[in-house]
Amino acid sequence: MVRRRRAGAMGTSIFPCLFVILLTRCSPAGCAGGSDSASHSTASTTDKPILLNNIPDAEAFISGAEVAVIGFFQDPQSPGAEQFRRAAGQIAEVPFGLSSSAAVLSHYGAAENTVVLFRTVDNDRRDLDMSRGEVDAKKLIRFVRMNELRLVTEYNPVTAIGVMQSSLQFNLLLITDKMSPKHPERMRKFRAAAELYKGKILFILLDSNLQSNERVLSYFQLKKSQLPALAIFHTPDDEHEVVAVDDISIERVQEFCNRFLQRMPKKEDKSEEKPLNEEL
Repeated sequence: MVRRRRAGAMGTSIFPCLFVILLTRCSPAGCAGGSDSASHSTASTTDKPILLNNIPDAEAFISGAEVAVIGFFQDPQSPGAEQFRRAAGQIAEVPFGLSSSAAVLSHYGAAENTVVLFRTVDNDRRDLDMSRGEVDAKKLIRFVRMNELRLVTEYNPVTAIGVMQSSLQFNLLLITDKMSPKHPERMRKFRAAAELYKGKILFILLDSNLQSNERVLSYFQLKKSQLPALAIFHTPDDEHEVVAVDDISIERVQEFCNRFLQRMPKKEDKSEEKPLNEEL
């Protein structure tokens, strides 16, 4: 089963629609403290954050993780830096670094007393101003959870914000049941495929086993008997395609993505051929 929907057919943008669906179940503020990932646990602050005293150390730190957070504090003992340390101790799987080096700060164009989240999936960053003293550890944790897009990001009310704000215009959803015994192998292949499209397509996991996601399945006109399924779309104009697959393979994902990507330039070329007076 392959289902295509042309741009403008829905009359509404896909991600805002999914976002609203999720927010009817849980708000980002209310869900920021929780996560479906088993690795989101409390950790000791003894080894976090890592001190970054020069540019090479900072570059290696950022390149060594899908998501990395650096606090740029002129005074590493300031109240903001203390809140940064508290947040670092509660997000075990995200590396936190701290730098008071003027050279490092200048290299990354960061302001003093700023926390910057770097991510490799879309080669982007998010900055959080800590100078006003209004940001505590809880708000900092929420900032990280909202923006920690990964090679494969699980879609939920918190990550939805980061997904919507991503600079990547192509998104691929894997809609599947995480409770299935086949899930680990499906994710291994889906993640391997994501490596091939890093910086071009944002890969997203949506758990069909969650009741809060049932309306998303309905939105894509999918039944649980048709899963797993892939849904790819171009966010600026809502052009998208949905396909139910017997199982996930790297080759199947590549074929699906490449076919969709090849259609988009042709579509854009046709739009450029419109007479000039049609735009008036």
